[in-house]
Amino acid sequence: MPLDRIRFLGTRANIDRRTWRHRRHSALLIATDEGRLMVDCGADWKDLLGMVAPDAILITHAHPDHAWGLADGAPCPVYATQAAWEGLAGFPVAERRMVEPGHPLTILGVQVEAFEVVHSIRAPAVGYRLARGTFGLFYVPDVVAIPRRGAALRGLSLYVGDGSSIVRPLVRRQGELLFGHTTIRAQLGWCAEEGVGRALFTHCGGAVLDRERDAARAVRDLGRARGVEARLACDGLRLVMA
Repeated sequence: MPLDRIRFLGTRANIDRRTWRHRRHSALLIATDEGRLMVDCGADWKDLLGMVAPDAILITHAHPDHAWGLADGAPCPVYATQAAWEGLAGFPVAERRMVEPGHPLTILGVQVEAFEVVHSIRAPAVGYRLARGTFGLFYVPDVVAIPRRGAALRGLSLYVGDGSSIVRPLVRRQGELLFGHTTIRAQLGWCAEEGVGRALFTHCGGAVLDRERDAARAVRDLGRARGVEARLACDGLRLVMA
């Protein structure tokens, strides 16, 4: 049986700037002996789905850098929440599958559970707890807060989080509602509190792309101070689910 693998297809946030390490919109590919699960499919991927060849696609929310690769449809079933499907109502996706927070399901041998997160008012988002055998990760490329953080993170091998900002929150308020992006520093604190010993950050923003070496060093140091092995993901990074 082939090893189950994870590949970061893209790690760039919804910004104009790009580098050779962070070229395409954030997306993850999980390959098992049962097929290829793509997590998120931003506009960068619209004409590249034939190259990725996913057997299923899982969407976190309906923002352009996470779902507009589906503008011309999809070659496989697509899984998303009701809120995400409402945001993608005009997209010609033939096989629409529903994801409900709090109701786990299995896709291509990967156990999937959605958790509502604070990120956007107009495009409500979820993070995904993804498990295969004894390996589990939480994938949340856009986040201000995770209301059920303990249930989402506890007992996992890896946290894959929002790399939009390192130490300066990109959070705004509309009435009582928050939206935007928290910091890598805050997310590493979550990992430390919930016992997740390893973290990678995707959806990299200007704070990372403008000075990549300094940013990489800062993330490692912030993680080390909290007892978490932390680094920035990059396009093409591969991991074994073990």
